Amino acid sequence: MECIHEILEELSTPYEGDVLATIIHVEGSAYRKEGTAMLFKGNGQQIGLLSAGCLETDLSYRVAETRENKIPQIIMYDMSAEDDLSWGNGAGCNGIVTVLLEPIDECLFNLLSKLKLNLLNRQRVTMMKILSKDNYDVKTMLIVDKKTYFGNYDDQEFGRLKDVLTEFHSENQKSGVRSIKAIEDEIYVHSYNPKPRLFVFGAGKDAIPLVKLASNAGFYVTVTDWRDDLCSEQYFPNADQIVVGFPNEIIPNLQLAASDSVIIITHQFQKDKEILNQLLNINLKYLGVLGGKKRIQRLLNGKKVEFNINSPAGLPIGAEGPEEIAISIIAELIQTQRIKREPRNEE
Repeated sequence: MECIHEILEELSTPYEGDVLATIIHVEGSAYRKEGTAMLFKGNGQQIGLLSAGCLETDLSYRVAETRENKIPQIIMYDMSAEDDLSWGNGAGCNGIVTVLLEPIDECLFNLLSKLKLNLLNRQRVTMMKILSKDNYDVKTMLIVDKKTYFGNYDDQEFGRLKDVLTEFHSENQKSGVRSIKAIEDEIYVHSYNPKPRLFVFGAGKDAIPLVKLASNAGFYVTVTDWRDDLCSEQYFPNADQIVVGFPNEIIPNLQLAASDSVIIITHQFQKDKEILNQLLNINLKYLGVLGGKKRIQRLLNGKKVEFNINSPAGLPIGAEGPEEIAISIIAELIQTQRIKREPRNEE
């Protein structure tokens, strides 16, 4: 998932010496896509990753220049060449990657703080950066909805680009650099989405690696169980939220949405049945249950449903044991987030 969430979590004062690196354009294939960000902190810490290690060494030198000069700069890396003297270093990425480096000053820090707040409030935010051809000044405009804007733009720029930004936000268009007739400069546009939410029903031992992997993969993870001796921060330090209670108490208050994913993993038939039947009238992005199709039919009492229940949960990789099963489930969750696919017809 997007590195921006990890970066925003690390965002703090003092920010002097911090530099934000963002991939703004990719031609051909590359390790990461437009919108991927990386934070170079003044204390030497690095958050996120822009490549498989091909760019970071040179970027660290460019970051030092950006810190010293205190102005943004745009760098283009040609990763397509296969000789060892080029950026490709034989990696065969076959892409050209353009990176924007921005020193984090008070203005950018405040904009990133507002971005963080809106993402935590489950709001999608679209950002537009005006890349000046005459100098390395970067103006930033952000939109949360059709009437909420913020940024470091002036009134003239806002008047010319408000409709453009609103259109990008409404249509959720592909990230990247574009030329706009309204201005002579190019713009970079990217939409930031809140972390996808995963709700794990069941706090048994096999849920522990599942929650850890899901958190590392960029999900906002909620663990819920009626057994407070199992459902605790002691066992789930990676969970964003822990909710103790019975399903009939918990589910109505979760405000589940069509973008949410759910895994039922209590290992108790009656509890699985109760949870599953309470979720049948809720539109979800992903609903996974441990066990095969026959068990699902028993849980549903033979009732037919119009949506796909992923059972057994996880991609069919022959997984055995909690860790492997967790990997298969996270892989299927990522696939569901990224790829529109037809329901599996497994017996």
